Amino acid sequence: EAGRCLSALRALGHTGSGGAVADLGFIGVLLGDQADLGGYVRRTLGPVLDYDSRRGTDLVTTLDAYFAEGASLTRTRALLHVHVNTVVQRLERIGRLLGQDWNTPARTLEIQLALRLHRLTRGL
Repeated sequence: EAGRCLSALRALGHTGSGGAVADLGFIGVLLGDQADLGGYVRRTLGPVLDYDSRRGTDLVTTLDAYFAEGASLTRTRALLHVHVNTVVQRLERIGRLLGQDWNTPARTLEIQLALRLHRLTRGL
């Protein structure tokens, strides 16, 4: 497993002598023999899940809808039946929780995978 981690880290442009599957994000989920799907979801979406739990909100649903609608504010608004300003405010809050790079291509890939895994593992 360590060899696969090292190869994957180098392929992703990281240098060094080693790494753990958990350090690889979604690549680690794909490579890991005993993939910790719940751990991946927590590492990726934890601040949003915790916020929803504490506040009784559903930012995860907003985030899921936003990606499902191709990052379109107007289509997300229509899907959620809220005003577009509400979607913007929720996405700003998500950005504060996940970090300002949450909407970069690399992070959105990880977040979308975590959202799908979250949906799949909730019922288990």
